[in-house]
Amino acid sequence: MSSVDKQLDDLKAEIDSEVPADITVSDVTYEGPELVLYTPHPKQFARNGDLVRNLASKLRKRITVRPDPEALSAPKAAEDEILSVIPEEAGVTDLDFHQDTGEVVIEAEKPGMVIGRHGSTLRDITKQVGWTPEVVRTPPIESSTVSNVRNFLKQERDDRRDILERVGRQIHREEMGRDQWVRISTLGCCREVGRASFILSTAETRILIDCGDKPGAEGEVPYLQVPEALGSGANSIDAVVLTHAHLDHSALVPLLFKYGYDGPIYCTEPTRDLMGLLQLDYLDVAAKEGRTPPYDSEQVRETIKHTIPLEYGDVTDIAPDVKITFHNAGHILGSAVTHFHIGDGMYNVAFSGDIHYQDTRLFNGAVNDFPRVETLVMESTYGGRNDYQTDQADSEEKLIEVINETYDKGGKVLIPAFAVGRSQEIMLVLEEAMRTGKIPEMPIHLDGMIWEATAIHTTYPEYLRDDLRDRIFHDDENPFLADQFNHIDAGEDERQEVADGDQCVILSTSGMVTGGPIMSWLRHLGTDPDSRLVFVGYQAQGTLGRRIQNGWDEIPVNDSYGGGRSNTLSLNMDVATVDGFSGHADRKGLMDFVKTMNPRPEKVLCVHGDERSVQDLSSALYHEFNMRTFAPKNLETFRFK
Repeated sequence: MSSVDKQLDDLKAEIDSEVPADITVSDVTYEGPELVLYTPHPKQFARNGDLVRNLASKLRKRITVRPDPEALSAPKAAEDEILSVIPEEAGVTDLDFHQDTGEVVIEAEKPGMVIGRHGSTLRDITKQVGWTPEVVRTPPIESSTVSNVRNFLKQERDDRRDILERVGRQIHREEMGRDQWVRISTLGCCREVGRASFILSTAETRILIDCGDKPGAEGEVPYLQVPEALGSGANSIDAVVLTHAHLDHSALVPLLFKYGYDGPIYCTEPTRDLMGLLQLDYLDVAAKEGRTPPYDSEQVRETIKHTIPLEYGDVTDIAPDVKITFHNAGHILGSAVTHFHIGDGMYNVAFSGDIHYQDTRLFNGAVNDFPRVETLVMESTYGGRNDYQTDQADSEEKLIEVINETYDKGGKVLIPAFAVGRSQEIMLVLEEAMRTGKIPEMPIHLDGMIWEATAIHTTYPEYLRDDLRDRIFHDDENPFLADQFNHIDAGEDERQEVADGDQCVILSTSGMVTGGPIMSWLRHLGTDPDSRLVFVGYQAQGTLGRRIQNGWDEIPVNDSYGGGRSNTLSLNMDVATVDGFSGHADRKGLMDFVKTMNPRPEKVLCVHGDERSVQDLSSALYHEFNMRTFAPKNLETFRFK
C-alpha cells in the first residue's frame, strides 16, 4: 500500500469517527488540493451545516462532499425541485447535471441569490435533491471565451478528474527530503521588462512561477533549457503558478506541455479565461505575420485542462511542503500577489507579479497583508528615482482635454490599448465623461480583443472594485453596456467606414503597436493632421510604440491588416502621451507597498524593470528600510536557509 493510500485510509477512519451515526462515508480521495468525500447520505450532510466546516478545520483539508449515484434524484425531477428552491429573480439560465460526480452546475445571472446567505440556499438544494450544486455566472455580455472554456472543461471532465486525482496524490505524497532550504532561480525579467519566469525550489519541490515572452523582442524567451528549469525534464517541475494573464507572464506556458509537462497550473479563474484568449490571439498574430509559433492550439487546450483555479485568500496545498495563497494585485482582472508558505512555517516567499498599490476605477489596490514574508520578489517597472506617475484624476482631465481638442478640430482619437485592463479603465473614464457632459457624445469603437476581454470582466465582477461590482450587478447601471461602445466586428470595411465618418474615439490592440488592428488604423488615420494618437500605457524598449513616442514620423507598416502591403507610412497625426493610467505602481506605490508590510521582508529581489529601475529601487529600499536588497541578473540563484 502506498503512503497516500494509507493516508486516505487513516483519514476515512478519522472521518467515520467524527460523523453522526446516520451518515456513512463510502469513499475518500484526493482531487488536486481537495479531499473529496463520497456519501450515500448527502442530504444529512447538508442538514448538518457545520459538519463539513468542522471536519475541514480538524483535518486541515479543503473538503468537498459528493453523493453516491444511488442517492440522487432523477435530473428532470431534481431540476423542478431546484428551481422551486432558488428565488426567481436569480435568473437561472441553465442547469447541467453530471451523474458521475453528483454535481449540478447552475448558471445564473445573480449567483449570489443561488448561493444564499452563508451558503444556505446551496444546502437547501442538496437537502432536497442530494445533488451537489456548483454555481457560475451568466455573462452580462456574451463571451465566446467563457462559453468555450466552460464547454471544453465539460467535455474533458473524465480526463480532468484523472488529472486532479494524480495531482492530489502528488501533493499529498510523503515528504522525502530531510534538508531544509529554499532556492529562487531567475529565468527571465531581470534587469528587463518581459519574459517573467522563476523557479522556486525546496529539497522536496520545484515550482515554476510565470512563463512569459518579451514584448518587441522575438525569440527572447525564458531560460527554460538550463538545469534549474527544464534541463532535467519538464516533469521535474511539480507545479506552475501564474500571477496573471498578460503575455509577458503567460505566453509560453503552453510550451511546457509541448516539452512534456503534465502537471497543474494554479491561477485565478479569470486569469485562466484571459490566458486562453491571449494565447490563442498570440498564435493568430504569429500566423498573420508569417512567424512560426512556438506551440499550437492543442497545447493551449492542455494548459486550460490542467488549470486549477483558486480564489483570493484561499490557503491551498500545492506540494507536500508548500502552501500558496493568492491576494489581489490590483493590476489586471484576476492578477495575484502569490504568497508561498514553505515547510511548517520554515520560510515564506511572496512574488508580487505586477501590482498597482492604489485603488483604480477597475480594482481595489494590491494586498500586502501577510503573516510573514522573509523574501519578497518584487516588480520594478516604475522603480526609477524619477518614476512618479501623474495623479489619476489629473490624467483623466488631460485625456478629456486631448479628446475635446481633437473633436473641435474634426479629428479622431486613436488609443493603442492593452485588451486586458487598460482598455476597460479607459472605457470607464470615457463613459463617465460623456454621461456627465465633460466630452461630447460620440462613438467609442473597440477593435481587436477589447470587447471580448470586457465581456470576461463582466463575468467576474467579484474581482473588480467594490462599487463597480455593485453597478455591474444591476444591468441598467452596467457602464460597459453604454450605448456609445461599438464593437468592430466587420473588419476592414467597417474600419474604412469609421475612418471616413465623423469624430470618434478608437481603442485598438496592440497596446505597444507591435501588430494587430492598430496597424490598420495607422494606415487609415496616420496621415490625418487633425487626428491624434494617444498613448496611455507603457511602451517597452524595442516596440514600435516606443519609437513613435520618441519621435519617429516614418514608420514601417507591414502586416495582414490592410491587405498585407509592405511600405513606410508618414505619420502626420499628432502624438500625445497621457501618463497615470498604468496598471503598475509608480516609484511611490512600490515603496509604500514595502513600507506598509507588517512585518517587512528581510530580503527583496527587485525584478521586472530595466537596469536603472531595478537598481534605483533596490538602493532606495536598502537605504530607507535597512533591508537586504538585490537587483539580480538572469540565471542567478539565491539560496535561503
